[in-house]
Amino acid sequence: MRDVDFNEYLDVQNNFGSMIHGHAHPSIVAAIGAQAARGTDFGSPTELHLQLAREIVRRLPSIQRIRFTTSGTEAVMYAIRAARAFTGRPKILKFEGSYHGGYDSVSLSVDPGLVAPEFPSGKPGSDGLPRDVTSHTLIAPFNDVQRVAEILKAHRDELAAVIVEPVTVRGMIPADAEFLVALRELTRALGILLIADEVVTLRLGPGGAQGEAGIIPDLTTLGKLIGGGLPVGAFGGREDVMAAFDPAHRRPVHHSGTFAGNAATMAAGLAALELFTPDAVKQINALGESLRASLREACTAAGAVAQVTGAGSLAAVHFTDQPVRDYRSALRADRARAARLHLSLLNRGIFARSGGSFFLSTPMTEQDVAEAVNAFREGLIECAS
Repeated sequence: MRDVDFNEYLDVQNNFGSMIHGHAHPSIVAAIGAQAARGTDFGSPTELHLQLAREIVRRLPSIQRIRFTTSGTEAVMYAIRAARAFTGRPKILKFEGSYHGGYDSVSLSVDPGLVAPEFPSGKPGSDGLPRDVTSHTLIAPFNDVQRVAEILKAHRDELAAVIVEPVTVRGMIPADAEFLVALRELTRALGILLIADEVVTLRLGPGGAQGEAGIIPDLTTLGKLIGGGLPVGAFGGREDVMAAFDPAHRRPVHHSGTFAGNAATMAAGLAALELFTPDAVKQINALGESLRASLREACTAAGAVAQVTGAGSLAAVHFTDQPVRDYRSALRADRARAARLHLSLLNRGIFARSGGSFFLSTPMTEQDVAEAVNAFREGLIECAS
């Protein structure tokens, strides 16, 4: 990328992961251009709408019906609405430190700090939220099966759903495989729906993170890469849960959006998924493993005490001597040092996410990873002085 002052950057943020194939990929540009010449939106489904839906369903067996939105935030909002309608229960549970977009019900305990309330209470993450928003959402610690089980059993009669990120987008903290399996078993046994937020983690495997973990959630939310760089979201899952969106349903659930499923986005998304083959997934995940290993080596060589987290093509650095498995352990990290390092990377032509997170893209090579790590190594020395 180049900025207004003609500085050039290697982009390792890739618009928070949505640019899975980098910027202006020829196949995606061609798909958008061809559809734009025919019309971008019609207020009605198109063949492209159906083609993209079928491709997503092919990759994610847990999705039997799917609907499109214009953002991941909307996808989460409607998935939660579907869960509440299906179960007749008002509350949801999310995990401390997890980000699911800007919908009120999930805008709690995203980054509550040291004064976070004890579980299962939540801390509003923004001004402008309803005063009673904390009464609708319970909070649990990430990767803690025992505590989650206690909260779910205590509130089973009022919980519609649990929403979980297989890897937290803030801090790139992976859920333990055992945690996801236990969460699936717990929610199924208690009659609570499980929503997998795969807006970011669809990139982790041909069948997303759920395929890698071997779980089948009741609902899944998607976004980012399925739009090929254009605004997009989607939610889907069990046929009986999604059936309520049929207007002929005895108690229909409303969903609409002028630009939801527009033809230009569907064309871009279909092109992006066609490019995201099993071989492409394998290649980008190998680059991610190489990046994480090289970041660890750089920290060791510089005498910087740090933890490197992530999975697949995702990585993050936490300046702490303790393992990072959840929000509170990540909170022990030196955020001021991470902020300085971010500026140092920018000065060296590396456009990473503030806080030290990386989202790789398929056009990247080992040479690109080496360039980013080299700048990281130099930045560590600079920030230590």
